Amino acid sequence: MRFAPFVAIAALTAVATPVLALTPPTASAQAAAPALRAAPVSELVREVDIPYTKFTLPNGLTVLVHEDHKAPVVAVSVWYNVGSKDEPAGKTGFAHLFEHLMFGGSENAPGSYFTPMRNMGATDMNGTTWFDRTNYFETVPTPALEQALFLESDRMGYMLGAISQETLDLQRGVVQNEKRQGDNQPYGLFEYAQLEALFPEGHPYRHSTIGSMADLDAASMQTVRDWFRSNYGPNNSILVLAGDITPEKARELTQKYFGPIPAGPVNNPAQAAVPTLPAPVRQTMHDRVSNTRINISWAVPGLTDPDLVPLSVGASVLGGLASSRLDNELVRGDQTAVAVSSSVSDFQRVSIFDIQADVKPGEDPAAVEQRILGILNGLIANGPTQDEINRVATQYVAARIKGLEQVGGFGGKAVALAEGQLYAGDPEFYKKTLAAYASVTPAQVQAALQKWLTRPSFTAVTLPGEREAYVEAAAAPSGANHTPAPPIERVARMAKPEIGQVANIDFPAVQRAELVNGTEVIYAQRAAVPATKIAVEFDAGLAADAPSKLGLQSLMLDLMDEGTRTLNATQLAEAQEALGARISTGASMDRSVISLDALSPNLDASVALLADVIRRPALAPAELERLRATRLAQIAAERTQPAALANRALPELIYGAASPYGRPFSGNGDEASIRSITEADVRAEYAKWIRPDSAKIFVVSDKPLAEILPVLNAQLGQWVPPASAKPVKDFSAPIPATTARIVLIDRPQSPQSYILGGEVLAASGTDDLLVLNAANNVLGNDFLSRINSDLRETKGWSYGVNASVAGFRNRVPYLVTAPVQADQTGPAIAALNTQFNDFLKGGKGVTPDELQRTINGNTRRLAGSYETSGAVLSALRSNDLLGRPDNYPETVAARTNALTTAQLDAAAKAAIDPSRFVWVVVGDASVVKPQLDALGIPVEVRAAATQ
Repeated sequence: MRFAPFVAIAALTAVATPVLALTPPTASAQAAAPALRAAPVSELVREVDIPYTKFTLPNGLTVLVHEDHKAPVVAVSVWYNVGSKDEPAGKTGFAHLFEHLMFGGSENAPGSYFTPMRNMGATDMNGTTWFDRTNYFETVPTPALEQALFLESDRMGYMLGAISQETLDLQRGVVQNEKRQGDNQPYGLFEYAQLEALFPEGHPYRHSTIGSMADLDAASMQTVRDWFRSNYGPNNSILVLAGDITPEKARELTQKYFGPIPAGPVNNPAQAAVPTLPAPVRQTMHDRVSNTRINISWAVPGLTDPDLVPLSVGASVLGGLASSRLDNELVRGDQTAVAVSSSVSDFQRVSIFDIQADVKPGEDPAAVEQRILGILNGLIANGPTQDEINRVATQYVAARIKGLEQVGGFGGKAVALAEGQLYAGDPEFYKKTLAAYASVTPAQVQAALQKWLTRPSFTAVTLPGEREAYVEAAAAPSGANHTPAPPIERVARMAKPEIGQVANIDFPAVQRAELVNGTEVIYAQRAAVPATKIAVEFDAGLAADAPSKLGLQSLMLDLMDEGTRTLNATQLAEAQEALGARISTGASMDRSVISLDALSPNLDASVALLADVIRRPALAPAELERLRATRLAQIAAERTQPAALANRALPELIYGAASPYGRPFSGNGDEASIRSITEADVRAEYAKWIRPDSAKIFVVSDKPLAEILPVLNAQLGQWVPPASAKPVKDFSAPIPATTARIVLIDRPQSPQSYILGGEVLAASGTDDLLVLNAANNVLGNDFLSRINSDLRETKGWSYGVNASVAGFRNRVPYLVTAPVQADQTGPAIAALNTQFNDFLKGGKGVTPDELQRTINGNTRRLAGSYETSGAVLSALRSNDLLGRPDNYPETVAARTNALTTAQLDAAAKAAIDPSRFVWVVVGDASVVKPQLDALGIPVEVRAAATQ
């Protein structure tokens, strides 16, 4: 089958475009609302196509091939038709456990699979388990494809001989820490309650994918082997190859590597009816949270049922759109909730329709619940409007189009084909879903809501307080079943193929231009999909906050997209939804940004909205008060979240309060500051920092620059800078020297401790940090790094550990993150210090193998790193921020190939000093403090409420 473009751009731009009429909020508006012309959803849907070739090997393996030669990479995606719903009683968690085991090595590729994958330069590499499937995926340079196929086929057909009792026990421990990490989050126990309430005993969807730790510990080696043999054969699998490959080559390679694997038993995935509760079920839970949360849930049909799209549309109208009814009534209207949502989590056999509301502090949860039910009942009684449906459909189709720019990953073209084949027996099932969104009617949505949401529901109310007792992960897998099993008789197979020569990346040509007002435009072209991404950056960021007004910059930015002088907040949200566009505001430490993600056929109207937000924000007093209340609730919520608590505390500890970087990394500020901010403060902040002479516009589009510039000039070219001098941030305050210390933030009932440590380096982001970052790949910033290999893969104390240099423009921090099981908090910090000291001072620097792995990984991965327009846009922005040349990505390979172990060791030793690390530990002080005291490092205990 010949390759064809996934979207025919000419067809999209030629369609008739209806005009959206939006009434300005006041008669005295200073400018007319932008006229919005949107391409019809039906026309967008008609052109979406992922050409593919399908064939089946004699052993039953289904293979789908899609050609996309825009980059020299191939996405490899293997989907096994087994998930947690297929686990019988006593074997819950097996599918997820095997996801971990299958990364641990196979008979002909022993050791962690991350080693060869890193060596070949794989990107978008991961594995996931859910109710209905297990999948493994990676995007690799074309010359590495054969080795990737060898590895995937080896873990499919030659796996069991590599699973030792030690490996099994280690991965049980890792899974337990994954469970702790999830349980440790606010509201982290709700999913267990929801599944047990909605699904009766014995129902395949009743237990969570993480499963029972007791079941995992009870599993013998023979039980584990039997599970694998029953479920992971080629006839129970789908292989998708998408990218720089032809069907002919795919057939040759899949037969070569997968063909010899014998078929396994015929697997019949569990059937599951949609249960109806006999009566409403209510449960009140308590958790260490800042807001009462209300969840109302129903079990509804699975993703192939004709009612699913109408239900999903209804959920979006109710609480999914930014202009949803719940948002308009509860968040913007009576302001009794700080956040609301409504969504359908769709699975193969069943789905879950869930409404969620976080109650504003001081409001009555019972009254909010009744308001939710009243709004829902109104939607059921009268149905949605056609305009609401159109906006939902446009948003869905736009997201699908933009997501399919990627060949692999979590949501690219390989995923669309695999999901359709697995769940519906049709790789083009995505087309049926798109067509259903384009054609669904108000009557269909109303009928589906009436049919499914008038049944009894499960309502959970989570109140602030101490958690009730629950089944925690075991302290260690020491009680695991160690019954021996007979040796595996291995089957000889071919040697692992070598990787061919990987060419250097050809980064898109960067073009520069200026608007008529002098604002610089930095542009690159990506033509895979009809989409345009624009980021208008201002030299401000969170560092622009004055110490007495922490949170002002981010609050001002939040307010900017809550209405303009021509469109109120709801109208602005509706206009974006109608165009399939998304305007967002945000800030890094150094830059503030207003971004647009648009469909190119709707670019003119989308840029008009963007310009309205940038140039004419309403900054309305009423919206300020609403966002102030929301921000205060967010700060309170941060004090219940382990990572957020640590990130509130550490910046000041290492930078000092006088530094623009010495404030909470979230940018939310503190209560006193947020309460003190006035409308005048917001308007002054806007006038000071949001100005055309402080801006740069970054664009990545399928349209050429010659077509982009007139659109930008029409909307932003006449924006005149003020007469005042441009503001400058003050980084002159000295950064204090730090010494080793521990700040323990007491968070009772924490099954896991969150460790965040670090120091401020002497280097700045504008320095050349390539060698240091390469050295740190070995030490801390890689799955195979010394610290992750030790704490996760050897000791099994953590689900994942990382250390990295943050990408700030000025003095950069070196940050270590390590969520660990609570009973190993002190030993974990000791182990981290040992790894750092051995590497930096103990003569255990970079080995030749680690050097070669780092060189190979950091050069070969370049081709897959800039596949999407989003990745290219990010590179344009970071290159500008850090003072790099436009072609910086193309210079990385040659410099990296020349690195030596001595250079890496020297760079790490010169920069990193663990004796200066300040450690913040968020955990249960009653469990953790004795462990920390034993380290001989000063310990200070703080209450979470003070951070």
